[in-house]
Amino acid sequence: MALRNAASRTLPSLIKSASCRSFASVPEEAVSSSTAPQMPAFDYSPPAYTGPSKEEVLRMRKQHLSPAMFTHFKEPVMITDGKMQYLFDERGRRYLDAFAGIVTVSVGHCHPGVLKAIRDQQDRLQHTTTIYLHDQVAAYAKELTDKLPGNLKVAYFVNSGSEANDMAMMMARLYTGNFDMLTLRNAYHGLSAGTMGLLSHSTWKPNLPTAFGVHHALNPDPYRGRFGDDGAAYAADVADLIGSATSGLVAGFIHETVQGVGGAVPLADGYLPLVYDMVKQAGGINIADEVQTGFGRTGTHYWGFETQGVMPDIVTMAKGIGNGLPLAAVVTTPEIAEVLARRLHFNTYGGNPVCSAGGRAVLRAVEDDGLQANCLKVGAHLTKRLGELQGKHDVIGDVRGPGLMMGLEMVKDRSTKAPATAETAQVFERMKDLGVLMGKGGLHGNCFRIKPPMCFNMQDADFLVDVMDQALTEL
Repeated sequence: MALRNAASRTLPSLIKSASCRSFASVPEEAVSSSTAPQMPAFDYSPPAYTGPSKEEVLRMRKQHLSPAMFTHFKEPVMITDGKMQYLFDERGRRYLDAFAGIVTVSVGHCHPGVLKAIRDQQDRLQHTTTIYLHDQVAAYAKELTDKLPGNLKVAYFVNSGSEANDMAMMMARLYTGNFDMLTLRNAYHGLSAGTMGLLSHSTWKPNLPTAFGVHHALNPDPYRGRFGDDGAAYAADVADLIGSATSGLVAGFIHETVQGVGGAVPLADGYLPLVYDMVKQAGGINIADEVQTGFGRTGTHYWGFETQGVMPDIVTMAKGIGNGLPLAAVVTTPEIAEVLARRLHFNTYGGNPVCSAGGRAVLRAVEDDGLQANCLKVGAHLTKRLGELQGKHDVIGDVRGPGLMMGLEMVKDRSTKAPATAETAQVFERMKDLGVLMGKGGLHGNCFRIKPPMCFNMQDADFLVDVMDQALTEL
């Protein structure tokens, strides 16, 4: 019923001038083909950029920023402005953003409601910490936990997904008195010293001892996994892992519901309920990493874990929670939350008034703009159109993912499923040239990650598919 109600809402008057519907066009840089797909019209022109040149920015970056910071594309794109589902470079050229700042811009770039809340709070008080009372963080904690089921009613605010998952893992160990953690192959839960042990991508792991006490189960990948979409078969591997690699007691199990960095991989049907029960029997608790799947992105549900009908003990969230603000949270039950009170514990910036005000505005925007319903509607349309594209281009091996948490895997051969890494890179570059900024992931870099701002509309979806079709045809 809530989903149907959301679908019936119209966008508030506040964002009519900058929403995700059809608008008059602004001039676009010509592309190489006169038959190239035309980007949907949009009634916004960014102010003229007057900063240093792209070349100078690149020079400063190479000289003064860590070389670990890589850029997308052979010729990096310099972004200076954003509005809802669009980005603009220093020349004013517009791009359709299909990756949302790595699944971080949930309700739209520079969403006016979020900006207003941030500015209003910043005009009064930019920063204080939780050693003082402040209305924003208290109200935000209530409003956020009201969105969660069961007894998940206590929040601890931090600054990033890595920090949230690191804290969740520590809380699991403190609460249970056990040490061993279970996670999945193909998982990504952050790059802190603690969460790096949960990682299962060699491309992200330095040659350091990071995984003490962490055990990686077979990935329940319906496309590439050993047992297809048989959740029970994969769950049996978890039982074997507990019995053979641990003392029989575990601290917890942490999972994404749709693996993000791993290529938008959903978990096999029926997998999570079985594993949750096994973990409980082994003395552990279950942690749902909602850093990418939360806040309605899956379309059918507000939280990704709800798609498999499970109730976690801890939920971590980041990215879309703040629409680009450095904001994250760990939400759990009062009983588990108590473990942090056994010693002094503090976070300087967690619950910052400005971030809390922005986070509250994001919750309102998801509700008022009907974004969960939009994800369901536009995601279904995009899935259908990409499925039609799969029928035309053999290089597309799989189209997957709920709502606007989608993935498309490229293969050299559909029978062997050999990764089409070079072809993916070529299409990735060409789509940028034609005006679409895509995400890319998977261990072999052969998966497109299609996770735009949740205001992405039907015309945007059609444009994305048409651009991908042209890029694939040119292979």
